[in-house]
Amino acid sequence: MATRSPFAFLDGLAQAFQPPPWLVEETQRRLVLLLNHVLMQEPEACARLARQTGRVVEAHWRQFSLRLVATPAGLLDLAPPATVPDLTLTVTDESPWQLAQAALRGDKPAVRIAGDVQFAAEINWLVDHVRWDLEEDLSRLVGDAPAHAAGRALRQAGEALRRFVGRAPGGRGAASASPAAGAAR
Repeated sequence: MATRSPFAFLDGLAQAFQPPPWLVEETQRRLVLLLNHVLMQEPEACARLARQTGRVVEAHWRQFSLRLVATPAGLLDLAPPATVPDLTLTVTDESPWQLAQAALRGDKPAVRIAGDVQFAAEINWLVDHVRWDLEEDLSRLVGDAPAHAAGRALRQAGEALRRFVGRAPGGRGAASASPAAGAAR
């Protein structure tokens, strides 16, 4: 028997809510700034992306989409709306609840890929190897010691949340946990 999301009412609400175009564009611009900030922390990522200059990737999930173009600097920018994408990535799982559970388990969402295989491989490398060093950014604001303490607290909270999700119906229960996880207890 399939477990129904406790937030199923939000699915209908999300489909009824259509944000104004200006809000969508501003949100996308802020997302591009965040992505570029994270990319700039990894020189290899910028070098790989610079080799894809002018290539356009389009990401879809439900009614949301984002079209990005690789720049000569190895960063990303919003692509013009009329641009034909070289690569289209569509997240196939419709449920935000299932996506959140998968993310907390450290799993990638199921994605349908259409387009350039080489570009897809570069994007996959970025997803696998580029991580936001939030603790480093926080240390610039509050100093090393408080940033390290906050980072440790966030990691502990994340681990507790992962264990909780693992016990939830539809999550990885004790029967499906890896032997290494059982040995660590």
